Amino acid sequence: MNNTRKISEDLYWVGSSDRRLNLFENIMPVPQGVSYNAYILKDEKNVLIDTSDNSVADQFFENLYSLIGDNEKLDYIIVNHVEPDHSSLLCRTAYEYPEAKIICSAQAQKMILQFFDCIATERFITVKEGDKISFGKHEFTFCTAPMVHWPEVIVSYDITTKTLFSADAFGTFKALNGNLFADEVNFDRDWLDEARRYYTNIVGKYGTQVQNLLKKASTLEINMICPLHGPIWRENIGYFVDKYDKWSRYEAEDDTILIIYGSLYGHTESAANIVASRLAEAGQKNIAMYDASVTHPSYLLSEAFRCRRIVILSSTYNAEVYTPVKIFIDEMKSHNLQNRVFAVAENGTWAPTAGKQMREMLAFNNNVITDTTLTIKSALNENQKDSVDKFVNEILNK
Repeated sequence: MNNTRKISEDLYWVGSSDRRLNLFENIMPVPQGVSYNAYILKDEKNVLIDTSDNSVADQFFENLYSLIGDNEKLDYIIVNHVEPDHSSLLCRTAYEYPEAKIICSAQAQKMILQFFDCIATERFITVKEGDKISFGKHEFTFCTAPMVHWPEVIVSYDITTKTLFSADAFGTFKALNGNLFADEVNFDRDWLDEARRYYTNIVGKYGTQVQNLLKKASTLEINMICPLHGPIWRENIGYFVDKYDKWSRYEAEDDTILIIYGSLYGHTESAANIVASRLAEAGQKNIAMYDASVTHPSYLLSEAFRCRRIVILSSTYNAEVYTPVKIFIDEMKSHNLQNRVFAVAENGTWAPTAGKQMREMLAFNNNVITDTTLTIKSALNENQKDSVDKFVNEILNK
C-alpha cells in the first residue's frame, strides 16, 4: 500500500523512513533512524523532486506509481543533490519513465554520469543561478548552493507557492513517526539535538557556504521548506533559520560548559567529576560531560558546536593524547569549529605530555586556551586543591 502524503495543493511527499540503518554514511550512528524525502508536483507537467535511497526502494516506487498512473507520464526529475542517499533510485526511475527530463546543475550532470552509465546525456536540462522553468501554474527558479554540502547542489524555489526545496539544508536525523511537519512535533525537545548533530557532522565545515545560502534565502519570501531529511517547515520557519545562522557562524547556543575526558582506569574520569563539581559549586548551572571512549565523536562534535567553553581531560597514551580524545579534537578541527574557549588537563603516571600536545592541536580558528594546564600524576590528590581551583576559575573567567 502506498504511503503518500499531501503537503499542499499539487504537492505530495513520496518519501520513506529507514529505522534499520545503523550508520549514516557508514560512520554516524542513527539510533532513531532517518527519513528520505522526495516530492511530486502534479501540475500540467508532473515533476519528481529528488529520488531516494535503495533501502526504501519498494515504498518509494509504490508511492510514485500511485501518483503517476498508467495513463500519465513523469515529465521531469529535479535532482537537487546527487549524493546516493537521494539519487540511488535515479537510474531505475529514469528507466521506468523514459520521457522524463532530468533537471540539475552542470556539475550534477557530470556526477550523475559518474555514478550511472544508463542515462543518455540528451535527457539532461542543466540550470544555473536564477534560471526559471514553468511546469504550468507553478514556476520554479534555482539557486546554486555549492558545498551545502556537495559542490553540485542546487535548491529549487517554487515562485508560485513560495516553497523552498532545500536539498540537505535544514535536514535532520531521525525517522518520521507519522508527523510530517515540524509544527506537529515538539521540535525543540525531541528533534533539535539530532538536527544539530546532522548539521555539524554533515555541513558544519562549510559555514561560509551556508551563510551564502542563507543570504540568498533571505531575499525570498518562504512559506514552506521541504528538506531531504526530517520534517517539513511551514510555521515558525525563522526559529530553524536562526539555528542555521548561529551554527554556520560558529556561535555557541548557550552557556553550557562541556567536559570531555579520556580515561584508561578511571583516575582522569574522577578528575573530570571533581572539576565539574567545583564548577557547579562556583555557580555554573549548565554542565555537560562525556566519556570520549564510549560516546561517538558525532555527538561530541554536536555538543562542541552548542557550547562555548570546552574542558578536555586526557590521559597520556603512548606519549600522546589518548586516542578517543585525539579523534574528538581532530573532528573539531576538520569541521572548522571556531571561537571556543578551551581548558586542558593531562594525566600521566611518569611522563604526562598530553597537555602540551592538546594545546598545540587546539590552536586553530581563533580558539582561546586558558593559561593553566592542570597536570595529574596518576590521580588528583588533596594537595592539588589550589591547582584545581585556579584551573576552574580560569574556565569561568576567561
